[in-house]
Amino acid sequence: MRRIDQDISSGQFHNIYLLYGKERYLIHQYTNKLKAALCAEGDNMNVHFYQGKGLIVEQIIDLAETLPFLAEHRVIFIDDCGLFKAGGDKLAAYLEEACESTIFVFTDFEIDSKCKSKLFKTVSSKGLCIEFPTQDDRTLFRWVASRIKKEGKQISEQTLQLFLSKNTSDMQSIEMELEKLFCYCLNKPSIEAADVEAICQTSITDNVFDLVEALGYGNHKKALEIYYELITAKEEPLRILSMISRQFHYLLQTKALLNKGFQGSALASKLGLSPYVAKKYVAQCKGFSIATLRQAMEQCVEAETAVKTGQLAPNVSVEMVLLTIGNAGDS
Repeated sequence: MRRIDQDISSGQFHNIYLLYGKERYLIHQYTNKLKAALCAEGDNMNVHFYQGKGLIVEQIIDLAETLPFLAEHRVIFIDDCGLFKAGGDKLAAYLEEACESTIFVFTDFEIDSKCKSKLFKTVSSKGLCIEFPTQDDRTLFRWVASRIKKEGKQISEQTLQLFLSKNTSDMQSIEMELEKLFCYCLNKPSIEAADVEAICQTSITDNVFDLVEALGYGNHKKALEIYYELITAKEEPLRILSMISRQFHYLLQTKALLNKGFQGSALASKLGLSPYVAKKYVAQCKGFSIATLRQAMEQCVEAETAVKTGQLAPNVSVEMVLLTIGNAGDS
């Protein structure tokens, strides 16, 4: 992200940018930064936007070869084109010797740094690729704190942690919840815990935490009840499974670090979590042995594979996981 800021500050731009990853909020923010820096307001002659699959690559290449009209650059924004996964070889070949007056800005939310496509490799070698992963808890804490300060409000650390615990790690969702909270506390100098409780709904993260906690106590019935509540709330079974797997991943890490003697802030630092959240994991992992946590992660992977290969329906797969993960006790 700093490299984009440096390019904007210096006015020396790469000819190709790829902004990708799971954090859509930051991708949109930095795409808009590039747009503001590269495109004159109201310039419809030299700025082009393409979105979705089915692009005609030959048309894009013809456009890229056209010199800009009374401007330094022609800028082509291409969002979620699918070419980084398949079908991008022709565009990759063109980008090897692309017109120097044309700047490409690609955005994609589904590819990752392990992508092996020719287009990804070409963009990586010829341009600037920046991954925007899901931000860790400490980064989100600092970001939310700065947003609240900018709004002229005060908030205690404990209340801020309460706010984050009620949200997913998606920055766009957090931004929307913050706006609701600011409106609710419009005439108040401070945001209190009661305000957070009044405005913020319990997130899927909290529900999954309670679900896994129920499994730790061997209460499969309660775990299934929480799961069905999430399904009723229109959450996708595979997303729930992914969140359960993530929870067990953190619990296994926590358990292993505790066994190595890590405690408190040192443990939180190793996990990349805030002390508040790390403390919750410490309490929860006591309900599981390391063997059980490993087995739970393996079951989640097997369940996801079974769904993606068509062996099991998503609902059935998740229910089997919830019924078979047991409580092996602490060790």
